[in-house]
Amino acid sequence: MVKRSKRYRKALESVAQKPVGIADAVKALAAMPKAAFDETVEISMKLGVDPKQSNQMVRGTVRLPHGSGKNVRVVVFTENAQAALDAGADKAGLEDLIKEVEGGWMDFDVAVATPSAMKEVRKVARVLGPRGLMPNPKSGTVTEDIAAAISEVKAGRVEFKMDKTSNLVVVVGKRSFDAEKLAENAKAAISAVVAARPEAVKGKFINSITISSTMSPGVKIALTEAE
Repeated sequence: MVKRSKRYRKALESVAQKPVGIADAVKALAAMPKAAFDETVEISMKLGVDPKQSNQMVRGTVRLPHGSGKNVRVVVFTENAQAALDAGADKAGLEDLIKEVEGGWMDFDVAVATPSAMKEVRKVARVLGPRGLMPNPKSGTVTEDIAAAISEVKAGRVEFKMDKTSNLVVVVGKRSFDAEKLAENAKAAISAVVAARPEAVKGKFINSITISSTMSPGVKIALTEAE
């Protein structure tokens, strides 16, 4: 049996049993006891898709109107490292950067690559892939316009991808955000997931939506918010 903290149990007591609108869910989250650090807030969804079918994979990006609240560390795989550094990359390179990753260095949040660099980047696909860090054209992280990609990621563009159990999580901010901004970010995230619905999916697409912070229980959000 998992032992829960006194703070968590107290927060659980305040959680509504029935799903509520986004604004009310955010208010309920804000009323819960806070941890000693600025917790990350996430939207979690259970999707009505078959994860075994490649044509039902759900992934994409969303530009959060108020950012994620996180200092995003970006590395760029490119032959022109200086241009990427000038554009705001935290680290850039190609063969040298690949060797560092192969050696276990993973001190970054997002990896971007130019199309011409991808042949070399695939050498570390087994390292980056499982961590959700492999550059991908669908998420805008494989592009010729490195400067724009870096700018968007730093400004609050976050990626989301369904896992093998049809669950999907999107970061929407921090506990320190005011309720209105957090609610707007949450709405943007839900809308982005709805827009990413694969054509092959029939019937109900989203089975449940929950918002929670790092140390809090989840608050159920009404599915009407995804309509």
